[in-house]
Amino acid sequence: MKAGKAIRFWSKGIDKEKVPIPTREASRPMSGPRPASITLSARQRAALGHLCRCQTASVRLVRRAAVLLALADDPCLERVASDQALTRVSVRLWRDRWLQAAPRLAAASDQDLLALIETALGDAPRPGGPATFSPEQIVQIVAVACEPPSKSGRPISHWTHAELADEVKKRRIVEDISPRSVGRFLKGGGPTASHEPLLAQRQPARP
Repeated sequence: MKAGKAIRFWSKGIDKEKVPIPTREASRPMSGPRPASITLSARQRAALGHLCRCQTASVRLVRRAAVLLALADDPCLERVASDQALTRVSVRLWRDRWLQAAPRLAAASDQDLLALIETALGDAPRPGGPATFSPEQIVQIVAVACEPPSKSGRPISHWTHAELADEVKKRRIVEDISPRSVGRFLKGGGPTASHEPLLAQRQPARP
């Protein structure tokens, strides 16, 4: 039998109703994994909204807070990056940073929450830079700054960065810290930071 006749003979025996026909659904590519989503509590959303409206917050901190609020409403990195005029890599970085800090943020008190959020959204330390401190240590340093110096037996009306650095080391909150680092934490505007000036006015020691 010639090749042409053999092909025609073979094709006549095919039951066309049993031949599977690809459907539009079957031809669609499989979707990838759903993006990680951020769930914000009412107080977390309020804290992030406060940062976005805070006139003394840095531009970077405001932008990162806005990114997290946007991700809570829409987990799509591409759309949020486009709306915020950022790269997808940047949006994913702050999403992952938030998810990493989520257990600490969920357990934080109302008094400590804002400071912990600011720490979570802060810039990572550069290699070879100054020593890093945990969010809990930073919160305790700010709390000490809100106490009157007289409570620690210091003859001053307001804390200086040097006096505060010495006190937190004395209390073993940190092993070592420079006055400059203390000033950086207080400048960050922690939620419990005192509104009083930190410039000390030395008073004569009581007899």
